[in-house]
Amino acid sequence: MADQDPELQSLDDLAAEADEMELADEAALDELDAVIAERDEMKDRFMRALADAENVRKRADRDRREAENYGGSKLARDLLPVYDNLSRALDTIPEDKRADQAAFIEGIELTMRELLSVFKKHGIEIVEPQVGDRFDPQQHQAMFEAPLPDTKAGDIIQVAAVGFMLHDRLLRPAQVGVSSTPG
Repeated sequence: MADQDPELQSLDDLAAEADEMELADEAALDELDAVIAERDEMKDRFMRALADAENVRKRADRDRREAENYGGSKLARDLLPVYDNLSRALDTIPEDKRADQAAFIEGIELTMRELLSVFKKHGIEIVEPQVGDRFDPQQHQAMFEAPLPDTKAGDIIQVAAVGFMLHDRLLRPAQVGVSSTPG
């Protein structure tokens, strides 16, 4: 190579250098492609993690609301017999004795109003069907069925006990008698 023209030698050197640069460029492009793929994978993982975190937040919020609204349902169910007993106590006092027992009756009525106020404050509503209403299995429990003239099958003929809803959930169905008179 020593007898080669210096100009040719520098051209050969430049060609070799260009080949090396081309190889370096290909390696850099390959490395860039790998970095872009890794970035895209990380971005995808980040977006999935973000979506998962949002789902967990929504689920926790829903669970908190449910616990807030329905967490006291066991206590509420345990208080329903208190309402029933106060209601029965008021119903058993004959009209002719009400004047003699006015203070006692007023005490029971005040207690009943306070209990109903607490129920309302905590989202407990009374389900009070009337005779003649249609039986609704979502809110009523049929205690008996009997044929009764001038009624249609499925009509409520007697209300044995009122029911209760806690927000939008049935706490206790109203207990009713239902007509079985054929249409």
